[in-house]
Amino acid sequence: MQLPWEYSDFDDHEIVHFVTDRESGLRAVIAVHSTHVGPGAGGVRFWHYAEPAEAVRDALRLSRGMSFKNAMAGLPLGGGKAVILADEARSKTPEMLAAFGRAVERLGGAYVTAEDVGITVADLDAVSKHTRFIAGLPVGEGEVGGDPGPHTSYGVFLGIKAAVRRALGKDSLNGLHLAIQGAGSVAGGVARRAAAEGARITLTDIDRARADRLAAEVGGTVVAPEEIMTIAADVLSPNALGAILTEESIAALNVPVVAGGANNQLGTPADGQRIHQRGILYAPDYVINAGGIINVSSEYLRDADAAGVKARIEQVPVRLEQIWAESAATGRNPAEVADSMAMRLIGR
Repeated sequence: MQLPWEYSDFDDHEIVHFVTDRESGLRAVIAVHSTHVGPGAGGVRFWHYAEPAEAVRDALRLSRGMSFKNAMAGLPLGGGKAVILADEARSKTPEMLAAFGRAVERLGGAYVTAEDVGITVADLDAVSKHTRFIAGLPVGEGEVGGDPGPHTSYGVFLGIKAAVRRALGKDSLNGLHLAIQGAGSVAGGVARRAAAEGARITLTDIDRARADRLAAEVGGTVVAPEEIMTIAADVLSPNALGAILTEESIAALNVPVVAGGANNQLGTPADGQRIHQRGILYAPDYVINAGGIINVSSEYLRDADAAGVKARIEQVPVRLEQIWAESAATGRNPAEVADSMAMRLIGR
């Protein structure tokens, strides 16, 4: 295995922590990109990787993204991320979760964990028995915290509306066509809000049954996963896994707007320029999808109530407008502009 600083995604990360627990079978990577403005905060992903090196790359990329996301959201938090390497059967045990919690605790607060792909609120509850450095735990009605999905989807929905306003000059999604990649918590929230405003929905998911259920609920249409990236629509909203915007896929896009909640949507930094050159308005992912971390950070820091969290999420379109305005003024693509803003905020 390569050493961390030999990876192209290594960006002066402060900590790259490899975790092995023989008794539980846990293998994990915890990456902390920056603690310049506060502890490195970000979720833990439970995923099967064909090669361990893919897990390291994921942790490096995602933790850097969290540094940028937290900075652009105005949160007093740095960036961190963890990945648990699942086997092919995706076996998850209480012992494995306990071992992960102990690993987080040993870092002494440099990393604050939360929910991500493959991890549930119930899983976090189990982890919390072994570490203090955790957020996104079950909460009562009206309390801050819990499942970040609905909060992420709210911010993404507001970001889509802002993008449509800038690119298409429309204040409503009524009559517009949204192509949504994914049918999970975030995608589902976006689809429901958009359909309620009168949008036409086409969606896909690797779990066809889940996609069918969501389509039936919102009056949408389901297509195969390989079709969603080329469909003619007003908005493509990626809300699944990342690295889906590549030289090949960008050339095949048939939309004026790309705005969704998936992390690390650009395959490489060069793809930000490619999508810009095609005249497609791109909403930088870590800006539009900040609603979840805004919610769980307020739980951890205890610095806002539910109304305060909602107000903070409603600043997502404001930040996107700032990025697009600077992009228009300078000619730089929105992804590059967002990165420059974030790096200034974290002292890089």
